[in-house]
Parts: sequence; structure tokens; C-alpha cells
Amino acid sequence: MIQSATAGFALGFSLILAIGAQNAFVLRQGLRREYVFAVCLTCAVSDAILIAAGVAGFGALARSVPWFEPVMRFGGAGFLIWYGWISLRSAWRGGRALEAGNGDRPGLARVLSTVLALTWLNPHVYLDTVVLIGSVSSQAQDRLAFGIGAMVASFVFFFSLGFGARLLAPYFARPRAWQLFETGIGLTMWAIALKLLLM
Repeated sequence: MIQSATAGFALGFSLILAIGAQNAFVLRQGLRREYVFAVCLTCAVSDAILIAAGVAGFGALARSVPWFEPVMRFGGAGFLIWYGWISLRSAWRGGRALEAGNGDRPGLARVLSTVLALTWLNPHVYLDTVVLIGSVSSQAQDRLAFGIGAMVASFVFFFSLGFGARLLAPYFARPRAWQLFETGIGLTMWAIALKLLLM
């Protein structure tokens, strides 16, 4: 059981380690200290649901529905293009609010709807969690322990990223740093969108 859980944790952690649309958003919220717990919890719970679906064998079902992948791919690309434009426009205007509570803070519903879209409209999430983790879990000695290990990895990663971001706060005390950060997020979103469209 411990061996399967450790393998699941290692695979789950490695899959979400690379910077992507979701991770960039969590990092941004952590830097701004806006709804960090809610954002991290939403990401981790979403991952847990998808991992559970993969371990339960829904990866094969997803592959059997021909329209599922292109709908998610183009829908996700469209959302990423829009979100990237918002970030680049913000950078051009001097960066978003540098401190929480200055009047430009978005509401919780808007933040959660954004993070849910970044999570559930990303076809790579389904490939990583439902398909890949689901496939590998079928070879584990204990599928349940493997899945739990992967879920724990998501919780550890997102909460570490969200609450650990405040350690970088001193570097973002200047507006120029926020402009560069928003530019980086925008270009990352567009790069991911282009990759989705060219798949």
C-alpha cells in the first residue's frame, strides 16, 4: 500500500510541477494574497475528482467519445487566448492591483469561475489525470492507494504554491515586476493555446 501511494504521489506531483495556465493563476493569487485558500482548495479538489475518475476507469470512456477531445481542446484554447489578452492588456496598462484591497480586487465568484475554467477547460488536465494516472494506476498493486497518493500530491503542490508565493512578494513590490509577471502569464496562456490548436 505504501509503495503504491508513494508511486502515485511521485507521478501526480511530476505531472503538475510544470508551469501552466492553472499554476500561473495560483501563483498570481498567492502573490496578491487574494482568496488563496479557496483557489488552492478548488484546484486540489478538482484534481482529486479527475484522479478518482481516472482510477475508476473513466479514461477509456473519455477516449471512446469522439467529440470530447476536440470540444475541450478548442474551448480551452479560446479561453486561454482571452485570458492571455486580459493579462497582456493589464501589463500594458501598468499591471493589475499591486496590493489587495485597493478597489481593484475581483470578487470570489469571479476568481473561482476563472480557476474552474482554467482547470476544467484544459484538455491536458484530462490527459494527465483521467487518462495517464488512470492507466498507470491499473498496473499498481493497490489502485486506491495509488490514487490517494496522487491526490495528496495535488493538495501538497497547490497549497505550497499558493501560500509559498508570499515569499516572492518582496520582488513584486515594484510595478515593473508586476508588468513583467503579467506579460509572462499572458504569453504563457497564448503559447498553451497555440499548442492546443496545433495538436
